[in-house]
Amino acid sequence: MRIFRLGMGLWITYSSFSDNQPLMGILGGFFALQAILNVGCCGSSGCAIPNKTNKVHSKTKTTDYEEVT
Repeated sequence: MRIFRLGMGLWITYSSFSDNQPLMGILGGFFALQAILNVGCCGSSGCAIPNKTNKVHSKTKTTDYEEVT
């Protein structure tokens, strides 16, 4: 993902200079900076999924079924 961001950032930055588009240059610089500093949009592990903990139950309840006629 880092290499993809760096390539996209460099391509957008080059394209912005050749077309005289300063706002696209800022966007390209943003992608290149993300790749160089190894950060994403979420920050450091901001989008991590929390670990699910399974609780062990000491007793298992039995279910009683009724026949409906």
